[in-house]
Amino acid sequence: PAINPGIIIEGVENLQQSVTRTCTSIEDLAENVPDVIIIAIKANTLSLVSSAIEAFYKEGIYVISWQNGIDTEAEIARTLGKKPVMRAVVNYGCELIGPCHVRMSFHHPPHYLQELDKASTMAAIELTEIFTKCGLNTRHTDKINSMVWRKAILNSCMNPVCAVTGLTMTQAMNDPFIFQVIDSLVKECVAVARANGIDLGWDFYPYALEYMGKAGDHKPSMLTDIENKRRTEIEFMNGKFVEYGRQTGMDTPYNKTLRALIKALESKE
Repeated sequence: PAINPGIIIEGVENLQQSVTRTCTSIEDLAENVPDVIIIAIKANTLSLVSSAIEAFYKEGIYVISWQNGIDTEAEIARTLGKKPVMRAVVNYGCELIGPCHVRMSFHHPPHYLQELDKASTMAAIELTEIFTKCGLNTRHTDKINSMVWRKAILNSCMNPVCAVTGLTMTQAMNDPFIFQVIDSLVKECVAVARANGIDLGWDFYPYALEYMGKAGDHKPSMLTDIENKRRTEIEFMNGKFVEYGRQTGMDTPYNKTLRALIKALESKE
């Protein structure tokens, strides 16, 4: 389908584009090594994917973590080293409705990219220019970690709540009892971030509630993962807030509870 009729995106953005060739496995890349690899898979498979890339990696290849969650880039760098690794924060939501057929529910550019090693700064800047030229407005930044945490808080306060309750994001925000849980999660995550020296900005708390209030009447990916009996990214979301809270001596009861509930749902056959 990617070759004919092509990749189809519909929704807030609409386009159809054919590609000349596809790879069905990471091993295929070893025969035609690319200049850039964009990792857009679930974070829970990163260690396996990084090891597979390591088998054919050579100097000059760049690997971008194009994912949700905290420390995904660090997971890749643990195998490949920091120099080739970059981290992106993207602001759009997509749902796969068929092979190579995607519905985009929202798109709020610009997107951001940063290298882990200063030796790769010029390469990161060049890549942002290429993405922008292709229509994906992307900027280089030196504050990617703060952006990662801001987005991770939004995901960690909405995704697992919807996954546990079966509610869409709009339904969750409009339910007075569930909203209290979301609000408490936001406050707990913000406290963990600040205890770890992460600059979220002075107005992040009201921004987070406003943003989630406009999130839309659709299912977040974690809910669809649970419905389809797939593993989730919970360890790179709420699990990270538990981990970073522990490092600073903070208890994180809301994040611990959501992580435990999601892990229990994952274990159901």
